[in-house]
Amino acid sequence: MTYATTYRIGYNQITPRAQTKAIAPPVKRLRQLDAENQRCKRSQKRQATERTDSNVANGFLKTLFLPKLKETETVQACNETGEIEKDFYQSLYRLAEHYGLNPMQTKSFEFPYNMALSLWDTEEQLKNRVKEWEAIELIQDRKRTYFTSEERYSTGATLYYIPVLPLYRLLRNPNRKQASLLLLSVCSYLYHIADIPYYRQESSYLYWMYDMVADWVLSDDENEDTAQFMNEYKQSEWVGEFMEKKIFNHHNLSLFSQRLQHFESRDKFDQDCYCLAKEAFELSSKFPNQSVFGNAKPNGEAEEDDMENIIGMEKYVSFCANTKGYLFDTLFDSVNNELQEYGQMEEPIIIKRFDGSNVTDKTLEFEKRLFALIEELTYLLNNY
Repeated sequence: MTYATTYRIGYNQITPRAQTKAIAPPVKRLRQLDAENQRCKRSQKRQATERTDSNVANGFLKTLFLPKLKETETVQACNETGEIEKDFYQSLYRLAEHYGLNPMQTKSFEFPYNMALSLWDTEEQLKNRVKEWEAIELIQDRKRTYFTSEERYSTGATLYYIPVLPLYRLLRNPNRKQASLLLLSVCSYLYHIADIPYYRQESSYLYWMYDMVADWVLSDDENEDTAQFMNEYKQSEWVGEFMEKKIFNHHNLSLFSQRLQHFESRDKFDQDCYCLAKEAFELSSKFPNQSVFGNAKPNGEAEEDDMENIIGMEKYVSFCANTKGYLFDTLFDSVNNELQEYGQMEEPIIIKRFDGSNVTDKTLEFEKRLFALIEELTYLLNNY
C-alpha cells in the first residue's frame, strides 16, 4: 500500500508555499517531526569471513568469551554483598517469570561480575522477546535492591492529526452514506472515550496554534497567498464547529454496533472503512475507559521543574481541520518551530517494579492499536 508523505520537522522558518513539481511524492499517512529521538540500530551485516591458517588450534573456536564487565556505582557502593546478591537474584527471577525469560546461571561467578553478567544476559533476552521494552534499572532503595523495567511505545516524533474536513465532504456524498456514518462513529469514539483533543476547543493546543498563525499571516505584508489562507482559515472555523456537533452526538456510539452489522461493502474504500470501524469497536469494547493519555510519561529523566520543557501528548495528538493546503503547511511549520524548543516529549510508558509487590499487568496493547487506528483513519480521510 502507498502511504502518505511523512514530513519531518526541523529548524526552518515559515516560508511561502513551494511550486508544485512535475511528479508529486507518494501520499503517506502522517507528518513527522524533524527531530526524532532514535535508538542506535544494530548492523545487519556480519563480520567478514576469513579462513585461518591450517596450523591454528581448533580449540580457539570453542572458547567462550564472556561480556566485558561494566562496573556500576550501585554495585560498588555497597559492602553488604550477600544481602545485595540475595535481593538481586530474587528480583531477577521475578522479572524473568513475568517476561518468560530463561536467566543465565551466574551465581558461580564472583561478585560483582555475576550481577553484571546477569544484567547483560537479561537485557539481551528482553531486546529479542519484548518489542516495547526500553530499559531495565537496578534500584537500591532503603537497603533493598530490585529491578524496574520500562516499556515504551515510540510515537516516532509523529504528528497524529486527524482531519475533519474530508469527513465533512464524505458525509455530503449520498453514495458514501454508510461509510461516512461508520467513520463518524469511529471519530466519536476517539473524541469521547480515547479523549483525543479537538482543535476548536479553546483549551486545546491547536486552537491556540491556529489563532497564532492567523495573526502572523494578517500582520505580514499581503501577498498572493493571503486570500487563500484566510479562506481556508474561515473554512476551518465553521467546518470545525459543525463537525464537532456531529462527532459529539452520543448516538454515534450507541449505533456503532448496528452500523457495523448492517454495513454493505461495495468497493475497496468501503471495505477499508469497515475494517477500520470494526477495529475501533473492538478497541472500545476491550478498553472501555482507556484514554490516549492514560500511560503518558516523559521519555527521559525529568524533575518537577522540567515539566515545562516537555512536549505533552496533546500537542501531537489531535483532531485538526485539514492536512492539506496553505493553512496546514503554515500551521505545520509553526508547530515544527514551536516543538523544537522542547527537550523531551511524553510517550506511552509503563514502569514495572520487581520488588516483591504485585507486578502491574498493564501492557501497551491499547496504545499500539490506537495509534495504528489513527494512522489508518488519517490515511483513509486524506485519500478519499
